[in-house]
Amino acid sequence: MKTKVGILGCGNICDIYIQNIMHRFDNLQLVALSNRTMEKAYAKAKEYGIDKVETIPELLDDKEIDLIVILTSPLSHADLVRQCLLHHKHVYVEKPFALRVEETKELIALAKAHHLLLGVAPDTLLGGGMQECKRIIDSGEIGNIVAAEAFMTCRGHERWHPNPNFFYQTGGGPLFDVGPYYLSALVNLVGPVTDVAAMATKTFATRTVETGEKKGDIIKVQVPTHYSGSVRFKNGAIGTLIMSFDIWKSNLPRIEIHGTKGSLIVPDPNTFGGPILISREGKAYEEVPISDKRFIENSRGLGVSDLVNSLTSKREPIANAEIAQHVVDIITAFDDSSKEQKTIHLSTTCHQMQARVI
Repeated sequence: MKTKVGILGCGNICDIYIQNIMHRFDNLQLVALSNRTMEKAYAKAKEYGIDKVETIPELLDDKEIDLIVILTSPLSHADLVRQCLLHHKHVYVEKPFALRVEETKELIALAKAHHLLLGVAPDTLLGGGMQECKRIIDSGEIGNIVAAEAFMTCRGHERWHPNPNFFYQTGGGPLFDVGPYYLSALVNLVGPVTDVAAMATKTFATRTVETGEKKGDIIKVQVPTHYSGSVRFKNGAIGTLIMSFDIWKSNLPRIEIHGTKGSLIVPDPNTFGGPILISREGKAYEEVPISDKRFIENSRGLGVSDLVNSLTSKREPIANAEIAQHVVDIITAFDDSSKEQKTIHLSTTCHQMQARVI
């Protein structure tokens, strides 16, 4: 039996979710769209042949819908997750699902109290590339992990995004926007983090939109746009991170993980595929083929399908709220460490998920 799904939020990211939920995952049935601006919902419904378009209250009250996928901007996530849970809907939400650890704890407790599942992006953790990396690390091929590096560097979303304002408001910036891909990957591959020491800066007071209908608009930057810091993992490994919207061009890798027997170059964690490179005991890097190629292209919505499967198998979804909560804790610790000029000890932890079972 298919689980009936409603999508809340019809912005830039919704297309790939709609396409995959409708045509790739046989345990899901998309029945309704909703958006604060209803014109967008009607336009997407017409484009994809979806019969039902509802206001947010109508979507929440719709008895036909079992699960709501939230694809709105980050500032609204926590409130919408809360409303969905109070209306007895399972929830899958784009990252981050809240901006403060206290909110994440409240929402997780609410989901448990109502016996509902709460899944949180990114679901790139389930992709063929990241799953292959997990297999390599879990098998001991590169030994015990001693260090990891993660670098996300670009010049900012105003260069390509048609509506980039929220990337520079509270809940935006490189850490809250793109950081969850990198941090979720590191936590799942290396383990939870115990301590953070970081610095942050806001390089430009304003940004100018370079494309689309808003071209020429001036954005007031409210958040740091360049972070540099170190994390200590529970297993003792040390991680180094740079997350920036201030860099024109870089040759830095996305993620590297180093063990006592070798090193692993992990693919872009914002993707589902490869390439993956491994160096064993200092030898030249060689590419590792991905053994399971079912989900190596853009498979957003895979986390929704896995959440539904977890309902019947009585297990946690792989892209789960516990990992997402820990990631929010790491992100906010970066800000706190920079402001307070001290190392921050985290209040949360999580467990690493097993390999994909979908």
